[in-house]
Amino acid sequence: MTDEKVARPRRWRHRAFALALAGALHGCTQEAPADKEQAISQEDRAYGAEQHRQLLAELGGAYEGGQGAYLRAVGERIASGAGLGEQCTFTLVNSDVVNAFAVPGCFIYVTRGLLAVVGNEAELASVLGHEVGHIAARHAQRQERGSLWRTLGVIAVSLTGSERLTEFAGRAAQYFGLRYSRTQEYEADDLAVAYLRKAGYDLYAAAEMLEALHRQEAFMNATRNQDAARSLPEWTSSHPLTQKRIARAHDKARASGLKDDALPEKAEAYLEQVDGLLFGDDPQQGFVLGRRFAHPAMRISFEAPTGFSLANSPQAVRLIGPEGVSGEFGGGRLPSGGLRNYAQAVADAVMGDAPAVVRKETTTQINGMPALVLEMAVRVQDGTLPLLIAAYDGGGGEAYHFIMMSPPSNPQAAALEALIKSFRRLSPAQAAALRPRYLQTLVARREDTLDDFVRRTADPSPRALFVLLNPDYEGGAPKSGDRVKIVTYHPKSLVRERGASSHSASF
Repeated sequence: MTDEKVARPRRWRHRAFALALAGALHGCTQEAPADKEQAISQEDRAYGAEQHRQLLAELGGAYEGGQGAYLRAVGERIASGAGLGEQCTFTLVNSDVVNAFAVPGCFIYVTRGLLAVVGNEAELASVLGHEVGHIAARHAQRQERGSLWRTLGVIAVSLTGSERLTEFAGRAAQYFGLRYSRTQEYEADDLAVAYLRKAGYDLYAAAEMLEALHRQEAFMNATRNQDAARSLPEWTSSHPLTQKRIARAHDKARASGLKDDALPEKAEAYLEQVDGLLFGDDPQQGFVLGRRFAHPAMRISFEAPTGFSLANSPQAVRLIGPEGVSGEFGGGRLPSGGLRNYAQAVADAVMGDAPAVVRKETTTQINGMPALVLEMAVRVQDGTLPLLIAAYDGGGGEAYHFIMMSPPSNPQAAALEALIKSFRRLSPAQAAALRPRYLQTLVARREDTLDDFVRRTADPSPRALFVLLNPDYEGGAPKSGDRVKIVTYHPKSLVRERGASSHSASF
């Protein structure tokens, strides 16, 4: 969530369930030739445009500036090669999750996390070609529900008349269920190779990109405890990788008759563009540190229970728990009526016209802050669902809250109690210790060793991260004149202008 002054709670009008349903209706498996001019239907374009703003708000906003323009330029070259020139919208997303996805209407999204991991412009073009391939071949974005209750919960809760509650029930599945079949992945890979050739990029970059993402997956598995609560999926979870798939991409490139590097990779252009790219958490949205969320400007923190995951965005922090539990953390201005009026406004924003009763109201102190906890029951077709609202007086006219919805049996009641008791203010020293990191490209000198670059890499696993970003140097130091990527803390004196969209939180 952003560090701007947050607005008074209000009702959101998202359409997560409609997004999942409409996405499923856009699928077919007919291959689209790479050399045939195509047209995006007006229906698909209108659908994608309608979802574009909402998706950006949910996923971190657009990361603009030079890197955003660079992505659009590379994307347009690929779209032209696919026969879709000037029909696609390419957006760099302000998220450190390594992912890319496509929405009907040829809206293509790449995260800054993925931009940091690829090794050159041709590999980036391959990612974009793969996603454009899914659009050209009209592959469905299949939505899977994590449990039977979650599937039925969307339908049951929608009957209450509250769009916000329906959003809670369906949002988790929206993000965790983007999966393609093996046949669809192979088809998109093949189309990506064809688009690379028409756009003038090294065809072998498709296989090299898959290898880079395979290394990213191994890195995440090896360091998983560092980001145990992150909930947005990596690219490999929605585009499964296998050695056979990587080998197929190599074979497809060889079948062209062109040798490796016969066409350019454009590594220097890529390295020039990513210098200064924000890496990891955006301080404007807060930091996810294991299972803990901390915001340096707001000076607040809480810890997700074991088994819960977090998804940060400019508007709120989403929480997804085991057994169908879901909700969010947010904030607003404390009204003149105090916490009771604030909690009532939050409840009204969530409930809408849904019938509900307050089963228990508790006024208390949590870590030195006045707090109000409402345990509510929302009536649905076949019974009631528990809804928990915890509101805090953060001081200085600021208020914060959790909204958590559970299945009827409320299996995570103890975990939710621990969650609301974990919210606390940070000391000035604790807030100051939360520093952003950025990607820096360096030219190796003759005297530089591998250990020199590792020492300059700011990460709990510096060697592993350096090798991930620079795989050519796993076994030795870069040669004099080679350009490498490291991750370092952003100097306080350096303020980089970037147009990342920033939204006030509205709850």
